Amino acid sequence: MTAVIDPLVTLATEAGRELEGAPAEEIVRWAADTFGPRFCVTSSFADAVLVHVVSRVVPGVDVVFLDTGLHFTETLTVREQVSRTMPVRVRSIRPRQTVGQQDGHYGPRLFARDPDRCCALRKVEPLERALADYDAWAAGLRRDESPTRANTPVVHYEYARGKVKVNPLATWTQSDVDAYLARYGVPVNALLRQGYGSVGCWPCTRRLTAGEDARAGRWAMFDKTECGLHTAG
Repeated sequence: MTAVIDPLVTLATEAGRELEGAPAEEIVRWAADTFGPRFCVTSSFADAVLVHVVSRVVPGVDVVFLDTGLHFTETLTVREQVSRTMPVRVRSIRPRQTVGQQDGHYGPRLFARDPDRCCALRKVEPLERALADYDAWAAGLRRDESPTRANTPVVHYEYARGKVKVNPLATWTQSDVDAYLARYGVPVNALLRQGYGSVGCWPCTRRLTAGEDARAGRWAMFDKTECGLHTAG
């Protein structure tokens, strides 16, 4: 019996090959032309570079933000700046339980005891719910951020989610990001100027020490550098 291959698999595989090395705007244009309103962008609002790039190509694009209830004030400030100044629609997606309800169900400070479970409840499940409205989504992953992201493709198919994932900034370096920020005056999380390399929820994020990669400040007490959002096969 011949296996049936989802057309999106072929589409994503070919796009990943053909768009390797293409400018971020070209990758975004392909996604927008291919998926129309079934394409969205996600952002943690460590900065708004990806959102700005996509908004220049696709004004009015949906931006999915996972509002965990544990974000730094500085992160929420970037979200509000983006909502006010960019032609996008920010969708703040919340977990099914408040932090207090989660504490009541699982015990307090779940993030300190079982961060994988906490991330699953407050990030992964809300993302799955949000992505039900889309066939493709863009994330701001870069290959230079950490060894776990070194092979990030510009476009690929996520079998676990049945979605096409687009990483327009995959080949960018920190220097590319800095140059873009300077050129366009894009909002950036103030914590990145205070020694943080990557900004997540406040209980699980610390400043970097000399020589650490950008992800090292996340879940510092655990053998963990990813929340699970970007590990779907």
